Amino acid sequence: MNQILFAGVIGLFLTLVGTPLLIKLLARKGYGQYIRDDGPREHHAKRGTPTMGGIAFILATLLAYFLSKVITGQPPRFSGVLVLGLMTGMGLVGFLDDYIKIVKRRSLGLRAKAKMAGQLIVGISFAVLALQFADNRNNTPASTKLSFVQDFGWSIGPVLFVVWALFMILAMSNGVNLTDGLDGLATGASVMVFGAYTFIGVWQFQESCANAQTLTNPAACYEVRDPLDLAVVAAALMGACFGFLWWNTSPAKIFMGDTGSLALGGALAGLAICSRTELLVALLGGLFVLITMSVVIQVGSFRLTGKRVFRMAPLQHHFELKGWSEVLVVVRFWIIQGMCVIVGLGLFYAGWAAQK
Repeated sequence: MNQILFAGVIGLFLTLVGTPLLIKLLARKGYGQYIRDDGPREHHAKRGTPTMGGIAFILATLLAYFLSKVITGQPPRFSGVLVLGLMTGMGLVGFLDDYIKIVKRRSLGLRAKAKMAGQLIVGISFAVLALQFADNRNNTPASTKLSFVQDFGWSIGPVLFVVWALFMILAMSNGVNLTDGLDGLATGASVMVFGAYTFIGVWQFQESCANAQTLTNPAACYEVRDPLDLAVVAAALMGACFGFLWWNTSPAKIFMGDTGSLALGGALAGLAICSRTELLVALLGGLFVLITMSVVIQVGSFRLTGKRVFRMAPLQHHFELKGWSEVLVVVRFWIIQGMCVIVGLGLFYAGWAAQK
């Protein structure tokens, strides 16, 4: 359990101390954010704010995870390393997109096909590897069954699993990316979800089927490859995002960019897949789903009827154009995200209690 504490504290410390150094470096090189002209007028003042801040919490998370292992003398586990690899790979795709936008002065960044190809390579690699490395109970990091609070139903097979995993990775990455439109919004929401996954990992470790002989109700146990290691990864991410939020909250001194949003979305999908909570993540990350759906509704409505449902999509900008201040939108959306996490954890516990 000390691993979790060390990972969270180290991740928090590294981003608190390291992010201002990154801000200075990015500002010196002139790597500033491009702001859409059709957005709220108040956002124009943010033009030039350093971006690609995701570099800070990606590096902090990696260091926090491995340093916690060194300090406690525990070896890295396959599930945790795979989730970190997915996070880093998606972050690299986002970095290339940000770099081309800012340094090469190409406003659209990576071309759509190149960006999709990068995400597919990373996602497929994760999905294939996640079905390898079985432990002594024959549990691999991922399962070919669908899951809510744990696996259910029949196996969908490895090919359909890869397709399903890709859908989750792309959906969560784009969800976080769309949410990252106001200072601190996506970062604060991510802190809550990673906190939930820290709790889930600890609970699954304590109620693991590997410890069935010591459990009061072995029927309610969890078959998860490395639940404690997933909790360590989630704690490192929670701490790193929390520290980054100090500099990312309004008025933001740095933005995470696609580097950060794609990495966080990948990490969320990886944690959900490896902890057997694939459908539950849609509730735990309810704000990301809500904002993504607002874009789908807006685009669908305009193409079908020629009319817009919202003044602007994603949803947070609709409320800004209605007169809400940026801070008001962020805090109220954080409240919504907090409620989603509470309900999600409640359902997770209820799923365990129902089997007792």
